[in-house]
Amino acid sequence: MEVQEIRPALEAILFSAGDSVEIGRIAKVLGAEPWDVRRAAEELGREYEDQGRGIRLVRLEERLQLVGAPEYSEAVNRALEKRPPPKLSPVALEVLSIVAYYQPVTRAYIEQLRGTDSSYTVAVLSERGLIAPCGRLEAPGRPVLFGTTEQFLRVMGISSLEELPPLPNIAAGEGIQELQAAIDAASARDEQLEITEIS
Repeated sequence: MEVQEIRPALEAILFSAGDSVEIGRIAKVLGAEPWDVRRAAEELGREYEDQGRGIRLVRLEERLQLVGAPEYSEAVNRALEKRPPPKLSPVALEVLSIVAYYQPVTRAYIEQLRGTDSSYTVAVLSERGLIAPCGRLEAPGRPVLFGTTEQFLRVMGISSLEELPPLPNIAAGEGIQELQAAIDAASARDEQLEITEIS
């Protein structure tokens, strides 16, 4: 199947699904190769952006989804009477960062890095669908392992975890200075950080 034939079928599938769909499943249904589906998705996504359309095609690891364009999220929220998502506290963002960069991780590992109990924050992030259990550690007690979710990718506006910015090398002097500068800048703003959802 040619890429030009895949594009309208892909658009129809994603529009009808209303949620993300695996690239492999789309390829199988259309009798196409996964790389052709990815290429069709890239072309379709560029077309939506170039034409300034109200929808976007996003890739979430090996899944695709149609979503509202972020610049119209406020209008969509007002029209559908949706409240803006609650803000995440700096503590929640810290725990979320630990999970994102070091996953899969146990709650004990998070607490070891933070030096404080993180049960409540892990529960809040799980409830919001940003992290989820992804297995159990092969150790006594078999503690639950946590990882980020598709929702995490969606709200961060990234397609895969590889797009996360690299952590500074704190072993080097410059890395510690970069990290301290980022902490100071966040403290100087003295505001609660916010992650907005893509509608």
